[in-house]
Amino acid sequence: MTSPPREILTLLTFAVLVAVPCAAFTEPASRGQETAVQAAPLSDAELEARVREIASELRCPTCRALSVQDSPSGMAEEMRGLIREQLRAGKTPEEVRAYFLERYGEWILLKPKAEGFNWAVWLLPVVALAGGLVFVMLTARRWVQQGQARAAALTQKGPEEEI
Repeated sequence: MTSPPREILTLLTFAVLVAVPCAAFTEPASRGQETAVQAAPLSDAELEARVREIASELRCPTCRALSVQDSPSGMAEEMRGLIREQLRAGKTPEEVRAYFLERYGEWILLKPKAEGFNWAVWLLPVVALAGGLVFVMLTARRWVQQGQARAAALTQKGPEEEI
């Protein structure tokens, strides 16, 4: 029997030593927050608009590349129904999102929050674009300098010495 790769052991150690104790001391956002004012019942058009808004922000667990709003899967249909039920029960859109975050984790959001490690998702494209522009500028400058040096060398030799 072979031993597991070192990377797996490292990840498991990290999970046991850091992630699990941190999760035990954090309080979910939905706990401890009471709604002071009960919202007025929504009309069908308002309810469907809110369902579409929330569903368009959540990732379908089945399709993964589509939002719950755009997905034709049965799971997405169930999630839209659950969103509709929670809104009818008087929950706010933030409470509905918090429910799905607690149940599925942060990957359920199509737009991850710009905090912690997720900054890499937001900043990496900008950094890559800036690095590409710097590379193109430096390469173009080098080509221009080589062309100027070649032109200067040709003018010093003279046209008859070229052949």
